[in-house]
Amino acid sequence: MNPFVRIDAGSGLITVTVPVPDTGQGVRTAVAMMVAEELKVPVESLAIEQAEGDQETYGPQISANSNTMQRLHEPIRTAAATVWHLLVKAAAQRWRVSEDECRADNGFVEHGESRFSYQELAGEAAPLTPTDVVLTPQHEWRVLGNAAIKRVDQEAIVTGKLAYAIDQPADLVAVIARPPWIGATPTGFGATGVRDAEIVQLGNGIAVLARDACTAIKARENLRTTWAGGDPDADSDEWLADLEAALPEGKTPPGEYVEKIYVTPMLAHAPMEPPTATATVTGSEVTLWAPTQAPDRVRTLLEEDFETVRVIPTRAGGAFGRKFEVGFVLEAVQLARHTGKTVKVLWTRDDDMRHDSYRPLSVHRIRATVNDEGLPTWRDHAVSTWPLASALEVTSNPQIMQMMANKYLYDVEGEVHFAICAPPIRTGFWRSVYAGQSVYAEEMFLSELDMRHDQLERRLKLLTDPRVRNVLEAAAEAHDGEPRAVACHRDFGSVVAVIAGTRRDGRTKITAAVDVGPALHPSGVRQQVEGAIMDAVSTAQGARITVKQGKVVQKSFADHPWARIGDTPEINVVVVASEAPVGGLGELAYPAAAAALGFLSHGKQNSDLR
Repeated sequence: MNPFVRIDAGSGLITVTVPVPDTGQGVRTAVAMMVAEELKVPVESLAIEQAEGDQETYGPQISANSNTMQRLHEPIRTAAATVWHLLVKAAAQRWRVSEDECRADNGFVEHGESRFSYQELAGEAAPLTPTDVVLTPQHEWRVLGNAAIKRVDQEAIVTGKLAYAIDQPADLVAVIARPPWIGATPTGFGATGVRDAEIVQLGNGIAVLARDACTAIKARENLRTTWAGGDPDADSDEWLADLEAALPEGKTPPGEYVEKIYVTPMLAHAPMEPPTATATVTGSEVTLWAPTQAPDRVRTLLEEDFETVRVIPTRAGGAFGRKFEVGFVLEAVQLARHTGKTVKVLWTRDDDMRHDSYRPLSVHRIRATVNDEGLPTWRDHAVSTWPLASALEVTSNPQIMQMMANKYLYDVEGEVHFAICAPPIRTGFWRSVYAGQSVYAEEMFLSELDMRHDQLERRLKLLTDPRVRNVLEAAAEAHDGEPRAVACHRDFGSVVAVIAGTRRDGRTKITAAVDVGPALHPSGVRQQVEGAIMDAVSTAQGARITVKQGKVVQKSFADHPWARIGDTPEINVVVVASEAPVGGLGELAYPAAAAALGFLSHGKQNSDLR
């Protein structure tokens, strides 16, 4: 049975099952485009269905690590091409002619003046055995690679019709009183003044459940809680000093050398949709609705306690690594099991900002020897940072750091040394993970060296990777104005170059050239790069998370200066054609954009970007 494409013999409706969650990156559209290309039908004729968590049927369903298109493009296209092939085969058998004499397009298989619809052939095609399934070659693409294709859910998004996790109906809405300082645990509560709500004490907080969000939030405000333990005196300035002291000794370059220090701050994910999940539990059965990035992982986790598990991924209003975690999901399941009702757990903006799993703080010391041209000839990069504490079961943090050391682009010998220190706060995956720190520091250092060449020329003199040189030259050709800041990055089988400058009217202009191999969904490529650039605008403007007296200081967009519409620079994204395999994208552009904008904003006046 084809898990990705099916044709209803009664209605003729073609349904596409999207195996991984869509967190805003446009995977539903890209998958629909793949199927439309191979079936030779319009995208708008397809019905889109989101797969439930089921790794056995769909394979890995994690929407993370910028590898969704790399994983999906071949199996999805092959599934659709197989259906097309079987339809042709069924029609050829009806006509008793060779399959080569038939033509299938726009929902019909034709032979001479005769034709059958896909609907008419679906029943006969289903039991046939496919042979010689061939994917549509790129030079024949009509849908894939077409920048005019719109998102399949675009109208529903802009009109408010698209249902997100927060729209899921529930008997009860739960908000949770969370620790007032880092690491605290609840010891009790007083419910005097609390109306129309049920109180449930959890291990890490106290849940308040009511018939609607407004009542639950108001009841939580009237709740009197007591807490103990943790670190009420925690201070991020002290954490920074500890990381600075922990910097590895590294090696001193031979002769005279240049040394610079960079600090990359803690960052919150701050998706527009805070975490939320809805669960219902009946005996040994659980059904969950959540904007999770890993429905298969969640299902496996819940199967430890339940015999029957359904995990239904909802459309996510942004994720960036935040919804790879399962804490908010487990809260909904625990409260549904306790109450025997359908419970929706809702995190407010303040909840998520102050109780996130943050991008780790890091300190970078880079030293380099330079030659007579001012070009680096040997470098030493020392890093002290924290591991990804929320994902220790998923990955080896030192291994990730070493992977980042191996991503250095330029023909400069050197070494990278790491100190992975115990995290004093919960940390986790944030867009581009450690590349957003290490690559940022390396590119900033290269920009700040007192060279005799401009930013573009100095990199071209040091680059040996032809793909990186190609995108850098493409960005330079498309950039109108002086390239005051330049940065490059190579990851996920893709490459990007970012050039930033200032227009005469003072507005920032950014040109990004990207090579992702075949650009299956070109408008989606541009949107992903633009989104990464806007994240970089935010960090260049000083967005960060700080801790004072045991508490995260920032609690909303009012004091967390993420970029607004008015902060948007002029952005030009150039999609460079390539013969490379399909590459990843979602996390690719941020490190280079952050470095280019960081240098443009701070220049040589401040190499220690605290």
